[in-house]
Amino acid sequence: MAEWRDKNGDGIMQYAPGEFDAPLAKSTNELRLDNDIIVLASPEIAKLPHWVIGLIVAGGLAAALSTAAGLLLVIAAAVSHDLLKSILTPNMTETQELLTARLAAAGRSLSPACSASTRRASWSKSWPSPSAWRRRRSSGHRHGIFNKQINVYGAMTGMIVGIVFTAGYILWFAFMKPGLLQRAGQLVVRHFSEGIGTVGAALNFLCAWVVSKLTPEPPMKVQELVMNLRYPGKSAP
Repeated sequence: MAEWRDKNGDGIMQYAPGEFDAPLAKSTNELRLDNDIIVLASPEIAKLPHWVIGLIVAGGLAAALSTAAGLLLVIAAAVSHDLLKSILTPNMTETQELLTARLAAAGRSLSPACSASTRRASWSKSWPSPSAWRRRRSSGHRHGIFNKQINVYGAMTGMIVGIVFTAGYILWFAFMKPGLLQRAGQLVVRHFSEGIGTVGAALNFLCAWVVSKLTPEPPMKVQELVMNLRYPGKSAP
């Protein structure tokens, strides 16, 4: 993304050392270029052949599509098989399960498109696709692999608390109160908002551990499965 802000109102683009978001008294820089733009523009700047530019674009597009395809498959399987088939509607047919998986994948594909179409200034500056990774990080349940005492109640509670906290933070500061972070200071804007997924993950782990301590331990079969994930062939003590 490239962005220009005419700080002094002279209609001339000025590119100078300093932060783009800094006030005019501290920096006269009016142009911001993301690293992705610089990488894509480097072959053209170096006057390389057009087929080199095509290779770079093709590589970036292939990486994006491969990542998106894997995540869509996981989401579709989780909704159709793990949630509906295994828990909510165990009598559904394979045709219904396949249709549900396709609908889940389609819905997940349309949601970021709808978010990007809003073109909100606060969203485009601070909350692009990394917000999805913040939510993913905060709602993860991998702590069950490292602690065999984590039961289903703790894992579910931690996932819900993490995703609700992180998604609520993003929705509140990106859409409902977009100017609140700017008034809170540069430290909050640049560091805390970008690492909010880590805070959500910490709450996730804490809630999972506390709830697991207050509820019955997971079955021995589950604990042995966790031990087999760590050390194949070794049973739980």
